[in-house]
Amino acid sequence: MQTQAKIIRDTAVTAFKNKLSSPLTKKGITVLQINLGKRCNLACTHCHVEAGPKRTEELSPEICEQLISLIHKFPEIKIVDLTGGAPEMNYGFKPLVEAAKTTGKQVIVRSNLAIYFEDGFGDLPQYFAQHQVRIVASLPCYLADNVDKMRGTGVFDSSVKALQWLNQMGYGKDQNLILDLVFNPQLPTDEKFSLAPEQSNLERDYKMFLQEHFNIVFNNLFTFTNLPVGRTKMHLERKKLYASYLQFLELHFNPSTVEHLMCRDELSIDYLGNVYDCDFNQMMNLPAKTRNGETLTVGKLLEAGNLDLINEVQTAAYCYGCTAGCGSSCGGALL
Repeated sequence: MQTQAKIIRDTAVTAFKNKLSSPLTKKGITVLQINLGKRCNLACTHCHVEAGPKRTEELSPEICEQLISLIHKFPEIKIVDLTGGAPEMNYGFKPLVEAAKTTGKQVIVRSNLAIYFEDGFGDLPQYFAQHQVRIVASLPCYLADNVDKMRGTGVFDSSVKALQWLNQMGYGKDQNLILDLVFNPQLPTDEKFSLAPEQSNLERDYKMFLQEHFNIVFNNLFTFTNLPVGRTKMHLERKKLYASYLQFLELHFNPSTVEHLMCRDELSIDYLGNVYDCDFNQMMNLPAKTRNGETLTVGKLLEAGNLDLINEVQTAAYCYGCTAGCGSSCGGALL
């Protein structure tokens, strides 16, 4: 019955691939995004990974060594993007940072900021500055009530202290120490859906507010659409809003975003070493496929000596979230 119900809900929208004028193909791979595991000190209501303090899944030493080999082997990888859970809490985090930096790649860490105040993680701001890690930090609103509602009581105050700490280390000021923030809309409670506000205008508002009230500076604001995946999907289903939210996203489909989708030049790797086109496909267990229909692992990529084994990106109804309005990606709005 659950499978049938899912089919009914997903067929409330046009199949995403049928919306495209041509197949969604891969470009040359330049970004390696690694999800190190589901361990996290927070359990955010909108988390598409469903991470939290009770989760134990994380990278193994064997997969970590394979990933380090992959980073060393392929100079075409320009960016190593580390995510989780809280990536900093999961096995292999620092070895992967250091492997990427020694091979001249940019390292992005997707940080929840509150992790710096957990036992054993107080060295992170200094470590990040030392290795010139680019920090992309979640701050889904500049108002305390909204942040705490999504992320947990006290998280806004911890985030402010963390940002001030990073500023003291030079982040947001030194051109080599980039600090970006991420905005997520509040989860809808009725059918009055909305997309994220225009990114540049919201960035200006964030910068004015955080500078005036907390003397905080940062580089860029990225606006993300809430994709109906993970806890967001569960929330929508509880509110009986899942089908109507998909319809809302399809209604706002913008074909101009397709050329810029993050899935086209990246590989997403899970903590087991499996390969996906993007982090959302990873969470929905929709693996990438080769031209021959085979699934891939990090081991297979190393054996083939080639990152460009995927011709067409696997798509699903939630892809409308990345192509609605100005678009949404790990780097914010697409247009």
